[in-house]
Amino acid sequence: MGGYCLLLLLLGACTLYGSYGIGKFRQNETATLIVDANAPGRTIPDTLFGIFFEEINHAGSGGLWSELVDNRGFEAGGRHTPSNIKPWSIIGDESSIVLSTDLSSCFERNKVALRMDVLCGSDGAKSCPSGGVGVYNPGFWGMNIEQGKTYKVVFYVRSMDSIDLAVSLTSSNGGVVLATSNVIADASKVANWTRMEVMLEAKSSNTNSRLQLTTTKTGVLWIDQVSAMPTDTYKGHGFRKDLFEKLVDLEPRFLRFPGGCFVEGEWLRNAFRWKEAVGPWENRPGHFGDVWMYWTDDGLGYFEFLQLSEDLGAAPVWVINNGISHQDEVETSMVFPFVQEMLDSIEFARGDNSSQWGSLRAAMGHPEPFELKYIAIGNEDCGKPYYQGNYMKFYDALRKAYPDIQVISNCDASSTPLNHPADFYDFHIYTSANDMFSKSTKFDKTRRNGPKAFVSEYAVTGKDAGTGSLLAALGEAAFLIGIEKNSDVVEMASYAPLFVNTNDRRWNPDAIVYDSSRVYGTPSYLMQQFFTKSSGATLLKSELQAGSSASVVASAISWKNATDNKNYITIKIVNFGNNYVNLKLSIGVNENSVKLSGSQKTVLTSNNVMDENSFQNPKKVYPSSTLFKLSGKDTTIVLQPISFTSFDMIQEQQSHLLTKDADSGLKYSS
Repeated sequence: MGGYCLLLLLLGACTLYGSYGIGKFRQNETATLIVDANAPGRTIPDTLFGIFFEEINHAGSGGLWSELVDNRGFEAGGRHTPSNIKPWSIIGDESSIVLSTDLSSCFERNKVALRMDVLCGSDGAKSCPSGGVGVYNPGFWGMNIEQGKTYKVVFYVRSMDSIDLAVSLTSSNGGVVLATSNVIADASKVANWTRMEVMLEAKSSNTNSRLQLTTTKTGVLWIDQVSAMPTDTYKGHGFRKDLFEKLVDLEPRFLRFPGGCFVEGEWLRNAFRWKEAVGPWENRPGHFGDVWMYWTDDGLGYFEFLQLSEDLGAAPVWVINNGISHQDEVETSMVFPFVQEMLDSIEFARGDNSSQWGSLRAAMGHPEPFELKYIAIGNEDCGKPYYQGNYMKFYDALRKAYPDIQVISNCDASSTPLNHPADFYDFHIYTSANDMFSKSTKFDKTRRNGPKAFVSEYAVTGKDAGTGSLLAALGEAAFLIGIEKNSDVVEMASYAPLFVNTNDRRWNPDAIVYDSSRVYGTPSYLMQQFFTKSSGATLLKSELQAGSSASVVASAISWKNATDNKNYITIKIVNFGNNYVNLKLSIGVNENSVKLSGSQKTVLTSNNVMDENSFQNPKKVYPSSTLFKLSGKDTTIVLQPISFTSFDMIQEQQSHLLTKDADSGLKYSS
């Protein structure tokens, strides 16, 4: 997202389908799909379908990354003091406690610390209110605390006096304590900054909780770098399990990260800088993402993105800043420091443990190199004054130092050849459902030589999409069928955006919607699951013969299921029209050696084209599967209006046994 990033009033107009409910058809239509499973097929790239993660909509900060504390280092207000420490809030009033900030932290890149002047005590005229005074943090629109689970709380503290702090997880108003522990220390122990760690086991559940630090002891103390994390993150790597599983279900073959506009920044001073997002979390300064307008502590940093790719079994696609933001650029003659940043990032990912940056990766717990093979030079920057000059500096440096790395240009070569070398070119499309459906043929006439396409951002947007409609999903499904059929010139494709916290919708629609405790997939997310077996499969020769309405798009693949070790044929069909379609399905196989069986039909549809899922009804639009019986070589099936249908058929080898007959010699018997 770049030029598109700024279009917060998204493109797209209602199509004629918005006025129809399913079943309000005029007449049945007919079509024929001929699949030749005997003809040599074409292998689809292993990397065809993947995912694109951008820090937008609080996708990581308050989403996939499990940190519960928002603004954990008090840095979001900037390095000036006094500063705004939002969303931290005071417990008590001015007569009992005064909060302020200063630059006294022990962390050089995070100098802001919280100072608490506690004016009340445990007894006397100025006794503290019941429960004490202090600060609380509500996290990202409430912390989800679950009974029986353990939460690790870490913070740093300094005081000239002894301390007695209660560290608690409570309900949103502090009235119900879910878990608590006291941190008591003599002045000699906390005279210098000291790391404290407590493990809190929740005695009850609350999806809208907060973390609070309170005391009833008079004195002055400083607090910094406060973290609260559940201990049951995926493999202990910090990823929220339910959101991680949503990614697993897409079976992504690549992960493009960390943006998008997030990489560029509105201004370079606010762009993502990988060196500030590695190493111990306490030392990461965080930054303000000025495109999507919120602060991130960068706990989900460059290392974590590489780890996420590895955990998903997906190839990392690292989008680097090429000295260009939305508003300012570095001239080509001065871009070398940015080139060196890129080279250092590759050494971090791939260097051995004796290298400068490889040793930091090893110290972070990953001694083995990551398999980084793709670099995208910038995001949607083609056409900006210094892009091509800067691009060549990065490209030449990569070819010299890492000739195996595949380089992705921002310039679209689907219609006009590139005027610079690249392995892939980036193609982004955000449009209406009708237009997306028509783009199923976009790559039919693209040049078959030269760099391949990386469709790294696609989605139906605007009125057709709402916050995630069936109509949008069907337009996108047709587009992906076109990509599948043109996978000789399209190497990779990913939807955008991936995540949205329902409390911070910066963009509509998105694939996965969540809050502190719940998650569901939009129809576009469910649509993508129909393509999980396409990467690395074999595209079969097929021909669709349809009427003049041309509302049907189809493809056929064969693939091997690693679970049952059987071969399958999968046919996917989008009916984008409001009529039922009587489809004659003809599948040509060598009937002497193969028979088709175990057919399953899966349909994604709903009562209205604009139907969406929600927390209240997460399966309003949801695939339904039934057994389907083939009736010989040719089978007539009925496609529902406004639907996406797949047929999965097992290819069983006919069993022939070689026997010997005394009179007739060798025979085959089945």
